[in-house]
Amino acid sequence: IPQSVAKEPGGCCSYRNSEEMARRNVLITGCSSGIGLALAVKMAKDEQKRFKVYATMRNLAKKEPLEEAAGQRLGKTLEIKQLDVCDEQSIKACVNSIPDRRIDVLVSNAGMGLIGPIECQTIEEMKTVMDTNFFGLVRLLKEILPDMKRRKSGHIVIISSVMGIQGILFNDVYAASKFAVEGFCESLAIQALKFKLQLSLIEPGPVVTEFERKVFEDGMKMDLSAADKETAEMFTNIYLKNYKQIFQSLGQSAEDVAEIILAENPPFRHQTNTLYTPMTTLKYADPNGDLPIDIFYKMVFQHDKVFSASLNFIKLLRWRSRKSFDLGKPSQ
Repeated sequence: IPQSVAKEPGGCCSYRNSEEMARRNVLITGCSSGIGLALAVKMAKDEQKRFKVYATMRNLAKKEPLEEAAGQRLGKTLEIKQLDVCDEQSIKACVNSIPDRRIDVLVSNAGMGLIGPIECQTIEEMKTVMDTNFFGLVRLLKEILPDMKRRKSGHIVIISSVMGIQGILFNDVYAASKFAVEGFCESLAIQALKFKLQLSLIEPGPVVTEFERKVFEDGMKMDLSAADKETAEMFTNIYLKNYKQIFQSLGQSAEDVAEIILAENPPFRHQTNTLYTPMTTLKYADPNGDLPIDIFYKMVFQHDKVFSASLNFIKLLRWRSRKSFDLGKPSQ
């Protein structure tokens, strides 16, 4: 096997397999479950062995599912590291632990959800969502982007959301955090081109993961006493009632999204779910913004039976192709 000499951080010389040298270092955040876990495993098990994956998570006590999914690739093409996107020192320590601090691909995936009437959410809860979903990305890039710019090489992949394009009922703060991500990346993309860097926004619709299940469960337990009766009933009897049905009809698996991220020459924006695309297209169809709001209003409050029937029809079609999902597992 051909060998090459490389300088280690300590200053001495050591031999590395040339195959290892050719691998791209990939840092992924939020790998304890969902899209992060699926992507980390998929890249680590790449048949061509193109990647060395550094799968990170805030709490290493939750690493067991990833370890099981990685199997024999653990310790070879996949390493698990601690990283909290809300802690600059945690990010720096993780990046410093990677040989030569070289990160060829950064996948910013760690995120936090929040649903419900804003009257029932504290400002601290809202700040935590913004701190994780938006400032978490900013902290990562402040640490990693300068190295990429110096090398004039690198790919930054951001897991955004269709709610970074189109706001949805009772997702006010979460949508705000994703709108912030989208605007930030649109601005940064222009600079990235100058340094020959790739920047990709991945915009999933509903994805059936532990993340979504937790958001739903938190919504079910929410104290609605601060909201007026009409708003509380709207959240409970319209939003939460349709939540599961939407995921069963339109939901993707984390593995589906991971597959798309690995595509060659990804565009700047990529919506992963073609079933959801007509809803986001409304945003571009009317520059005034009235069309999507009017349609969503009528769909929710005036034509709810038609909306429900449409979801059931889509669910039936997907069931026949074995792609209908519940919150947690594919339907049998």
